[in-house]
Amino acid sequence: MTFSIGRRGLAFGTAAAALSTGAVPGRAQAQAGTQMSIATGTTGGVYYPLGGALANYLSRGIPGMSATAEVTGGSVANFQLLGAGRAGLVFGQVDAAVDGITGAGPFRGRAVPARAIAVLYTNRMQIVTTAATGIKSVADLKGKRISTGAPGSATELFAFRVIAAAGLDREKDFRARERLSPAESTNAIRDGKLDAYFFVSGVPTSAITDLAATPGTQIQMIDHADLHQRIVAENGPVYFPEAIPAGTYPGQTVENKQLSVANILAVHENMPAEMVAKILEITWGNREDWSKVHAEARNFTLAAQKTSAAGIPWHPAAEAFWKAAGATLA
Repeated sequence: MTFSIGRRGLAFGTAAAALSTGAVPGRAQAQAGTQMSIATGTTGGVYYPLGGALANYLSRGIPGMSATAEVTGGSVANFQLLGAGRAGLVFGQVDAAVDGITGAGPFRGRAVPARAIAVLYTNRMQIVTTAATGIKSVADLKGKRISTGAPGSATELFAFRVIAAAGLDREKDFRARERLSPAESTNAIRDGKLDAYFFVSGVPTSAITDLAATPGTQIQMIDHADLHQRIVAENGPVYFPEAIPAGTYPGQTVENKQLSVANILAVHENMPAEMVAKILEITWGNREDWSKVHAEARNFTLAAQKTSAAGIPWHPAAEAFWKAAGATLA
């Protein structure tokens, strides 16, 4: 039995079961027809369009394969789905992946035996508001109406860590704290119901672009790279400072000094080597087309395939694939 998660609900099929759980059937079964659920994220982010394209590549490249990109809450939900056997391939942030394999945070008591197969691109923590709010720092969020991201998202996980590093209490220091998707957050700011929101993604991301392009709106991106050492001291070296260049979003006149985390593709540790190799062969072979789906796919490179960036152990077949391709993995 397999599960295809997301807004479509559950779809069942005997041959597909192994793909979702990691125990992938052999070639003969695959030709008889299999399904793979690819856990992505919200529709306003980068995972979903990249996942949709990836599903097409796999469906075309593997005989009998029917791969589907599913809308989810994000990285935390994705690794939970992987552990429950309800997704075969997941997009995810390294911080959520590390918590998943160690059974920490939202995975307490339910560790997920995930394995990295590829390092994709950098996810940027973006704290978004407008000039009209007067908010210029994380400390200025105190007493405001904020959203810390959709339930089950790595945005929420990362946002809580930023808030704590700034000396704020997520339960007490805000007039309201919502758990909205980026698209919902943008609409709430437009409607005057929200002051600021957190969102971790590649850049540019459509929801923030939509807010920045709203007539009469001056976007304000909040710097927080100064919190790096406090966050790393508490949570480990999975985050690093970067800057979103000025002009990334309409009306963004200065660079945004923020914190970032790597994204990976991951599978269950039990996924057979042949299937992992085939997924990587197809994904790597379509990388130029993938970059036309979203610019962040341009950062899917050999140089990005680093063990330190992956954060969790490689699937042995992925390690072999990248070494054969010329990556050092150092």
